[in-house]
Amino acid sequence: MTKTVGKKPPNGPERSFDPAKAGDIREREVGSVSGIPFLFFLLLLAAVIALFFIGMFGDLSKPLRITSVIIGLPAILLGFSGLYKVEPNQSAVLSLFGKYIGTVRTPGLRFNNPFFTKKKVSLRVRNFESGKLKVNELDGSPIEIAAIVVWEVNDSAEAVFNVDDYESFVQIQSEAAIRAMATSYPYDQHTPDEVSLRSHPAEISERLRDEIQDRLAQAGIHVIEARISHLAYSPEIAGAMLQRQQAGAIIAARKKIVEGAVGMVEDAIEGLSKKNIVELDEERKATMVSNLLVVLCSDKATQPVVNTGSLY
Repeated sequence: MTKTVGKKPPNGPERSFDPAKAGDIREREVGSVSGIPFLFFLLLLAAVIALFFIGMFGDLSKPLRITSVIIGLPAILLGFSGLYKVEPNQSAVLSLFGKYIGTVRTPGLRFNNPFFTKKKVSLRVRNFESGKLKVNELDGSPIEIAAIVVWEVNDSAEAVFNVDDYESFVQIQSEAAIRAMATSYPYDQHTPDEVSLRSHPAEISERLRDEIQDRLAQAGIHVIEARISHLAYSPEIAGAMLQRQQAGAIIAARKKIVEGAVGMVEDAIEGLSKKNIVELDEERKATMVSNLLVVLCSDKATQPVVNTGSLY
């Protein structure tokens, strides 16, 4: 089966791969016979031929004994070649002279046509961690990103016949999907509703899984989970980005402090007015507000000044 992916014909437009039009091979189960009876039968036949050869069944001529070995030994070897073992969570892809026959998933010792070629494929859940990839996020800043991908073979026929080496295919296409996903989102969110790599791990993991699954569907691979395992700015800009994050955190903290201080000052002036503790004109209110804001917003302890005379 020959497939052209993204190649431009001599006199035509560029075409992409379409599994439905390319006659993609899909898995179909085929029957098999338990190999244990065949194993005992072949062992018994080998014993009979051995006894026949050494003359245990009468005084036979030497040519007849040699002929029995010449005929029986290839038959026994051919019969043993039809035996194969299928382990739990494993499948055997059968083909005959290049033609796909079917897939056997029944575990145990099995027997099929001795001329079938048997390719074992593991159906167990597997995972791998990509290397640290250096890419540019949506804002253009270089970052380092790595991900863990959990996957399994869902269609053994596609895994064997649609790609050359499905394990290498999974790794390369997963890294390509990680790069493509990382360039679609910023590292940090700039607005409350914006999805970023650092602030929305669940959404990013789901998008990454879908991105990888789209690339691996034609190889019969099912992606169970994909999540980011490493995310950081590149070393050359890490210091500057850390200062920016610290500045943003300081500004946000100061904003909160000022909002709280204004509320406290408002409550203090309102409480003094309601309880008629002291009558304050506009100038004294301004002085009181200034003093309270200095005390509440300062990041260091303030020193009180006691005024024993008039404010004027």
